[in-house]
Amino acid sequence: MTLQHRVEPPILLSRLVVFVFAGMAVVLFVLFVTLGKMFPLNRPEIFFITTKPANSSSIQITELPIDDENVESYKQAFVMEYVRARNEVERNISTMRRKWVDDGSVVAMWSTPKVYRVFQQTDMYNAISADYPDFEFTCPVTFIGAPMSLQNNQYTVKIRYYCTDNSGQTNKKDYRIRIGLSADNDTTIKWVERLNNPLGLKVSEYTILDGMGDPLNWIQSK
Repeated sequence: MTLQHRVEPPILLSRLVVFVFAGMAVVLFVLFVTLGKMFPLNRPEIFFITTKPANSSSIQITELPIDDENVESYKQAFVMEYVRARNEVERNISTMRRKWVDDGSVVAMWSTPKVYRVFQQTDMYNAISADYPDFEFTCPVTFIGAPMSLQNNQYTVKIRYYCTDNSGQTNKKDYRIRIGLSADNDTTIKWVERLNNPLGLKVSEYTILDGMGDPLNWIQSK
């Protein structure tokens, strides 16, 4: 072998290093492509799960005692959800109408006709019912502690109420509300109420004990 065709060791070593790094780059590229195919976290995929009913299975329905702890916890949660649904205001007018005005609205579903008629007389309800565009403010409800249980299915709940728009936040106001629940065990629950009101509870009393009147009467629409 002549001297001009001989490969010097440093040159041979550099070529080997380049070859090794090129191979590693290819392996890493293939690995990333494979992982991208295995975990399409940024792409939704639709799939269906089908099951066959087992003829050997049986379902037993047991009535809970009226003083059961689970029922009491449900009632307290129901009171809080009612207060939130009745008083919270969102910017989307369509969402508000579904919650307050439309047939099957949760506030109507959870109220006796008498309580719902009083709710319909508030200023904010009339604004939602009218042909207004989306509001520029939101009014959340913050609970101060858990509802206090009284006698005869009555509860008192304390809330902190305020509204926020692009210019800032209104003064927070505290309210103490007494809520009475009623339930007719002989009443058949409507099919549309089976998920939102499985026990068939109704708010039969909604009395503001402390506060500046109904919070829905001082909100001004824009």
